[in-house]
Amino acid sequence: MADVDRSLEFYRDVLGFEVQQRWGADAAFISAGGYHHHIGLNTWESKGAPPAPRNSAGLYHVAIRYPDREALAGAVKRVLEAGVPLTGASDHGVSEAIYLQDPDGNGVELYADRSRDQWPDEMYTAPLDLPALLAEAK
Repeated sequence: MADVDRSLEFYRDVLGFEVQQRWGADAAFISAGGYHHHIGLNTWESKGAPPAPRNSAGLYHVAIRYPDREALAGAVKRVLEAGVPLTGASDHGVSEAIYLQDPDGNGVELYADRSRDQWPDEMYTAPLDLPALLAEAK
């Protein structure tokens, strides 16, 4: 990550994480629900750096699970309102997933699992009905 404040605008203000601890301009630890941290944001070795090059070793994406479809819909609505472009939206049978990038170009998956009694025999990938999902946003 190149800029903690810019990343906080995304993870805190758009996705809804809460800051648990801040270390000046160099690091912030964020979570959902008050845990000490689920994500550590820092610039200890990357302040001002460009995004990592494609086709190189590193994190493919981080997946953030929302507790239900309504919570996922609310997050997607905030993402779109913030002007963050989606890179994909898929129905996997067992879950619904939205794909995007954070301000540093890292892949982010936002998803909610379906209840186990709704799971198909095999997972698949099909286009997600995004308007139907957004209709559930509060």
